[in-house]
Amino acid sequence: MDEEIPSPKEIISKGKIDIKVRRSGMSQFQEFSVKIERGPAGDYPILFIDKFVDLSELMRVAELYKMPVQAKNGRVFPKGKMAGDFAHLLK
Repeated sequence: MDEEIPSPKEIISKGKIDIKVRRSGMSQFQEFSVKIERGPAGDYPILFIDKFVDLSELMRVAELYKMPVQAKNGRVFPKGKMAGDFAHLLK
């Protein structure tokens, strides 16, 4: 990949990001918006798309952008992280 990956703070400040994902066997850019979810350790940001995306693709996006990701079929966090690990991003 030649382009630089934006930091979670940059993504949150923009409120959305276009990410290339595989859906229905094709690679395509999809717009993920930043939503604020309420968790046990406080509010935290999550990348959200209102479509079905394979869980393996959601995991790849979560690891690449270092943020939780949610689609119609599930929510994933980067390995070893949980909701409380992202609350500081909103401060």
